[in-house]
Amino acid sequence: MEKELAKFIEDAFKPYGDFPARKDVTRELLSNLEEKYNDLKSQGKSDQEAYQQTTESFGDVKELMDEIDSTEGTSLASSVHKFKGVAIEEADLNGANLTDANFSGSALQKTNFDNTDLTNAVFTGAAISNATFNGAQLTGTKFTASDLRNAKFNDTKLIRVQSKSTSLQGSSFENATLNESTFKTTDFSEASFNDSTITNTIFEKTATTHTTFNGATLTNVSFHFSEVKKTNFDGAKMDKVTYALLKGAKANLENVTVI
Repeated sequence: MEKELAKFIEDAFKPYGDFPARKDVTRELLSNLEEKYNDLKSQGKSDQEAYQQTTESFGDVKELMDEIDSTEGTSLASSVHKFKGVAIEEADLNGANLTDANFSGSALQKTNFDNTDLTNAVFTGAAISNATFNGAQLTGTKFTASDLRNAKFNDTKLIRVQSKSTSLQGSSFENATLNESTFKTTDFSEASFNDSTITNTIFEKTATTHTTFNGATLTNVSFHFSEVKKTNFDGAKMDKVTYALLKGAKANLENVTVI
């Protein structure tokens, strides 16, 4: 089934031509789909059932990728806010005002976004692994079909952030503030939300295997159709509704305080 999933990803991105982040993004998204497929198979699904549910979880590709032009990327010199399809790995954008910036299709690995204002910024089909967003302001920011493995969002404010079909595996959100944000089909495996404050936030069909919420405070947080049996909530504080929902999903809440 690996070949079928690879063809699915290839066909999905075919209309958008080449862009700097394509190789990294498609490779990571394929890895996520393979992991999802294998998980469904381990649950007793047939090959066809597992394949169908896996590809359906990816969502509407056109909707995901509308922000990417099939033409060559825009030059940095043309506009401070037009970063579509550029390759600026390891750039230092610390403290910059990047309100409304569009980084779709861009290669941004190891870029420094610390203390930046990324209000309403868009990252679609972007390769952003190992980037840092520490202390940044993310309000209304959108991450779609992007590779954010091992990114750091420590002490960051994420307000009304939307993430879909994105990998945040191994990422760090320590001491971060998340409010009114939505994460759909997002991979948070081995991520850390230690000592974070999470309010009115939805985790839907997310992967949280070996994700840690140690010492975090969760209020009105839901994990719809998310696997939380291997998620660590040691020392976390949460309201009664969040606690009840997680308990119903078989999460280990032995060392949790209900507030």
